[in-house]
Amino acid sequence: MAGADSPSAALRRRDLCTRGIRLVGKMRSDVIDLLDTYVERQGLDASASVAAVEGVPPAAVERWDEQTGTQRLLENLAAYRAFRVLLAQMLEEQREQLGEADAALGRALASVLLQVSAFAYHLEELLQLESRSPPSEEGDGPPPQPHLSLFEQKLRGLGVLRELAQWAVRSARDLRQLAKPSPGTGSAPGLAESP
Repeated sequence: MAGADSPSAALRRRDLCTRGIRLVGKMRSDVIDLLDTYVERQGLDASASVAAVEGVPPAAVERWDEQTGTQRLLENLAAYRAFRVLLAQMLEEQREQLGEADAALGRALASVLLQVSAFAYHLEELLQLESRSPPSEEGDGPPPQPHLSLFEQKLRGLGVLRELAQWAVRSARDLRQLAKPSPGTGSAPGLAESP
């Protein structure tokens, strides 16, 4: 962990957090735009109630301020790995349902999927900087989906995009917290602590 305490590691951590905040800000903007397009193209009501998405930890947590930096990073990583799987499923379903008839929606989904993958990699970099190797992806992500009707697929997609937008907000908040130096030490709070 000595490397995690050096001034160069602190600068690298702050730089990674700043870049991550920009990445997640762009992702959230794109997800909000995609949500509008998705609702319109799928013929859904924007205020439709959707059940929680299985396999994705909720973005809202109790006692957020008590979490260590490592816990924040690990929860974010688990969520974005799950989103990567879910968005890939949505993209495949979209292609099966509409083919190339709605290429714009497919491109938007693919773009957000790429951003989610990049952000997951970014989180892995932060964990490695903290001398903590990211957990393996085996068994990571949502459970296999039972066969869903077309309408259920559309609602699940709406739920995935809504939760992803919420995670983008939480991730920016988590990274801002991680980028703050601890009083007197110059290092980020709670990063070296294990869960």
